[in-house]
Amino acid sequence: MANPLKLIKNGIVNENPTFVQVIGMCPTLAVTSSAINGIGMGLSTTAVLIFANIFVSLLRKVIPDTVRIPCFIVVIATFVTIIEFALKAYLPALNASLGLYIPLIVVNCLILARAEAFASKNGPVAAAFDGMGLGFTIGLGVLGLVREFIGAGTLFDITVLPEAFPRTLLFVMAPGAFFTLACLMAALNHFRNKN
Repeated sequence: MANPLKLIKNGIVNENPTFVQVIGMCPTLAVTSSAINGIGMGLSTTAVLIFANIFVSLLRKVIPDTVRIPCFIVVIATFVTIIEFALKAYLPALNASLGLYIPLIVVNCLILARAEAFASKNGPVAAAFDGMGLGFTIGLGVLGLVREFIGAGTLFDITVLPEAFPRTLLFVMAPGAFFTLACLMAALNHFRNKN
Protein backbone atom coordinates (compact mmCIF):
# COMPACT_ATOMS: atom_id res chain seq x y z
CA MET A 1 0.00 0.00 0.00
CA ALA A 2 1.18 3.50 -0.81
CA ASN A 3 2.06 5.88 1.98
CA PRO A 4 -1.16 7.77 2.94
CA LEU A 5 0.72 11.03 3.61
CA LYS A 6 2.37 10.81 0.18
CA LEU A 7 -1.04 10.30 -1.43
CA ILE A 8 -2.44 13.35 0.34
CA LYS A 9 0.60 15.51 -0.51
CA ASN A 10 0.41 14.39 -4.13
CA GLY A 11 -3.23 15.46 -4.35
CA ILE A 12 -2.55 18.84 -2.77
CA VAL A 13 0.73 19.85 -4.43
CA ASN A 14 1.94 17.72 -7.35
CA GLU A 15 -1.39 16.84 -8.96
CA ASN A 16 -3.69 19.52 -7.54
CA PRO A 17 -6.90 19.26 -9.58
CA THR A 18 -7.51 23.02 -9.61
CA PHE A 19 -4.07 24.52 -10.19
CA VAL A 20 -2.07 21.72 -11.85
CA GLN A 21 -4.45 19.37 -13.67
CA VAL A 22 -7.04 22.11 -14.34
CA ILE A 23 -10.02 19.76 -14.04
CA GLY A 24 -13.39 20.45 -12.49
CA MET A 25 -13.34 24.01 -13.80
CA CYS A 26 -17.13 24.45 -13.95
CA PRO A 27 -17.64 24.55 -10.15
CA THR A 28 -14.22 26.11 -9.65
CA LEU A 29 -15.11 29.21 -11.62
CA ALA A 30 -18.82 29.35 -10.78
CA VAL A 31 -19.06 28.95 -7.00
CA THR A 32 -15.86 30.53 -5.70
CA SER A 33 -17.21 34.06 -5.36
CA SER A 34 -16.80 33.60 -1.60
CA ALA A 35 -14.60 31.48 0.65
CA ILE A 36 -17.59 29.75 2.25
CA ASN A 37 -18.93 28.66 -1.13
CA GLY A 38 -15.51 27.45 -2.29
CA ILE A 39 -14.82 25.45 0.85
CA GLY A 40 -18.39 24.12 0.95
CA MET A 41 -18.16 22.89 -2.64
CA GLY A 42 -14.70 21.47 -2.04
CA LEU A 43 -15.72 19.59 1.10
CA SER A 44 -18.84 18.24 -0.62
CA THR A 45 -16.73 17.00 -3.51
CA THR A 46 -14.16 15.56 -1.12
CA ALA A 47 -16.81 13.61 0.81
CA VAL A 48 -18.21 12.19 -2.43
CA LEU A 49 -14.70 11.35 -3.64
CA ILE A 50 -13.72 9.54 -0.44
CA PHE A 51 -16.88 7.44 -0.18
CA ALA A 52 -17.06 6.72 -3.91
CA ASN A 53 -13.40 5.70 -3.97
CA ILE A 54 -13.87 3.33 -1.04
CA PHE A 55 -16.90 1.66 -2.63
CA VAL A 56 -15.34 1.45 -6.10
CA SER A 57 -12.24 -0.06 -4.53
CA LEU A 58 -14.30 -2.62 -2.62
CA LEU A 59 -16.27 -3.54 -5.75
CA ARG A 60 -13.38 -3.43 -8.22
CA LYS A 61 -13.10 -7.22 -8.56
CA VAL A 62 -16.88 -7.71 -8.82
CA ILE A 63 -17.70 -5.11 -11.49
CA PRO A 64 -17.20 -6.44 -15.05
CA ASP A 65 -14.97 -4.29 -17.27
CA THR A 66 -17.75 -3.81 -19.84
CA VAL A 67 -19.96 -1.89 -17.40
CA ARG A 68 -17.46 -0.38 -14.99
CA ILE A 69 -18.00 3.29 -15.99
CA PRO A 70 -21.81 3.15 -15.59
CA CYS A 71 -21.34 1.34 -12.28
CA PHE A 72 -18.90 4.02 -11.10
CA ILE A 73 -21.41 6.72 -12.04
CA VAL A 74 -24.16 4.97 -10.06
CA VAL A 75 -21.90 4.77 -7.00
CA ILE A 76 -20.92 8.44 -7.38
CA ALA A 77 -24.54 9.54 -7.89
CA THR A 78 -25.58 7.71 -4.73
CA PHE A 79 -23.10 9.63 -2.60
CA VAL A 80 -23.87 12.94 -4.32
CA THR A 81 -27.55 12.43 -3.43
CA ILE A 82 -26.65 11.70 0.20
CA ILE A 83 -24.44 14.81 0.40
CA GLU A 84 -27.13 16.95 -1.24
CA PHE A 85 -29.78 15.76 1.24
CA ALA A 86 -27.39 16.39 4.16
CA LEU A 87 -26.71 19.94 2.91
CA LYS A 88 -30.43 20.60 2.48
CA ALA A 89 -31.10 19.39 6.01
CA TYR A 90 -28.19 20.90 7.93
CA LEU A 91 -26.80 23.76 5.80
CA PRO A 92 -29.72 25.07 3.73
CA ALA A 93 -28.10 28.47 3.05
CA LEU A 94 -24.97 26.83 1.64
CA ASN A 95 -27.09 24.41 -0.36
CA ALA A 96 -29.08 27.31 -1.85
CA SER A 97 -25.88 29.19 -2.61
CA LEU A 98 -24.25 26.23 -4.38
CA GLY A 99 -27.49 25.40 -6.17
CA LEU A 100 -27.18 23.19 -9.21
CA TYR A 101 -23.47 22.60 -8.74
CA ILE A 102 -23.98 20.00 -6.01
CA PRO A 103 -25.90 17.57 -8.28
CA LEU A 104 -23.33 18.28 -11.01
CA ILE A 105 -20.65 16.63 -8.84
CA VAL A 106 -21.90 13.39 -10.44
CA VAL A 107 -20.36 14.39 -13.76
CA ASN A 108 -17.29 16.13 -12.33
CA CYS A 109 -14.38 14.63 -14.22
CA LEU A 110 -12.27 14.65 -11.04
CA ILE A 111 -14.52 12.10 -9.33
CA LEU A 112 -14.86 9.75 -12.29
CA ALA A 113 -11.17 10.04 -13.15
CA ARG A 114 -10.11 9.09 -9.63
CA ALA A 115 -12.55 6.18 -9.56
CA GLU A 116 -11.19 4.92 -12.89
CA ALA A 117 -7.50 5.68 -12.49
CA PHE A 118 -6.94 5.12 -8.78
CA ALA A 119 -9.74 3.49 -6.79
CA SER A 120 -10.35 0.70 -9.29
CA LYS A 121 -6.68 -0.32 -9.05
CA ASN A 122 -5.97 0.13 -5.31
CA GLY A 123 -7.30 -1.06 -1.99
CA PRO A 124 -9.93 0.78 0.04
CA VAL A 125 -7.50 2.39 2.50
CA ALA A 126 -5.32 3.87 -0.24
CA ALA A 127 -8.46 4.92 -2.13
CA ALA A 128 -9.77 6.70 0.98
CA PHE A 129 -6.50 8.63 1.36
CA ASP A 130 -6.41 9.75 -2.26
CA GLY A 131 -5.62 13.42 -1.71
CA MET A 132 -7.32 14.85 -4.78
CA GLY A 133 -10.42 15.93 -2.88
CA LEU A 134 -8.37 17.80 -0.31
CA GLY A 135 -6.37 19.47 -3.09
CA PHE A 136 -9.65 20.48 -4.77
CA THR A 137 -10.99 21.87 -1.47
CA ILE A 138 -7.83 23.89 -0.84
CA GLY A 139 -7.87 25.17 -4.42
CA LEU A 140 -11.49 26.30 -4.25
CA GLY A 141 -11.03 27.72 -0.76
CA VAL A 142 -8.00 29.82 -1.72
CA LEU A 143 -9.69 30.99 -4.91
CA GLY A 144 -12.80 31.96 -2.94
CA LEU A 145 -10.76 33.74 -0.25
CA VAL A 146 -8.89 35.89 -2.77
CA ARG A 147 -11.99 36.74 -4.81
CA GLU A 148 -14.05 37.59 -1.73
CA PHE A 149 -11.29 39.67 -0.12
CA ILE A 150 -10.53 41.77 -3.21
CA GLY A 151 -14.08 41.93 -4.53
CA ALA A 152 -16.10 42.49 -1.36
CA GLY A 153 -13.55 43.34 1.34
CA THR A 154 -14.73 40.41 3.47
CA LEU A 155 -13.44 37.04 4.61
CA PHE A 156 -16.03 34.40 5.45
CA ASP A 157 -18.69 37.15 5.21
CA ILE A 158 -16.95 39.23 7.90
CA THR A 159 -15.90 42.71 6.80
CA VAL A 160 -12.13 43.08 7.10
CA LEU A 161 -11.43 46.10 4.91
CA PRO A 162 -12.68 49.56 5.87
CA GLU A 163 -15.42 51.11 3.74
CA ALA A 164 -12.90 53.64 2.38
CA PHE A 165 -10.97 50.83 0.69
CA PRO A 166 -12.22 50.49 -2.90
CA ARG A 167 -13.98 47.21 -3.78
CA THR A 168 -13.11 45.62 -7.09
CA LEU A 169 -16.43 44.00 -7.95
CA LEU A 170 -14.91 42.42 -11.04
CA PHE A 171 -13.39 39.79 -8.74
CA VAL A 172 -16.73 38.45 -7.53
CA MET A 173 -18.00 38.26 -11.12
CA ALA A 174 -17.15 35.63 -13.76
CA PRO A 175 -14.15 37.44 -15.32
CA GLY A 176 -12.63 37.77 -11.85
CA ALA A 177 -12.71 34.00 -11.47
CA PHE A 178 -10.60 33.53 -14.60
CA PHE A 179 -8.17 36.29 -13.65
CA THR A 180 -7.74 35.05 -10.08
CA LEU A 181 -7.30 31.44 -11.20
CA ALA A 182 -4.65 32.47 -13.71
CA CYS A 183 -2.73 34.50 -11.12
CA LEU A 184 -2.87 31.73 -8.52
CA MET A 185 -1.78 29.12 -11.08
CA ALA A 186 1.14 31.32 -12.12
CA ALA A 187 2.18 31.82 -8.48
CA LEU A 188 1.99 28.09 -7.75
CA ASN A 189 3.98 27.23 -10.88
CA HIS A 190 6.60 29.83 -9.94
CA PHE A 191 7.08 28.31 -6.48
CA ARG A 192 6.98 24.71 -7.76
CA ASN A 193 9.63 25.48 -10.41
CA LYS A 194 11.89 27.18 -7.83
CA ASN A 195 12.15 23.97 -5.79
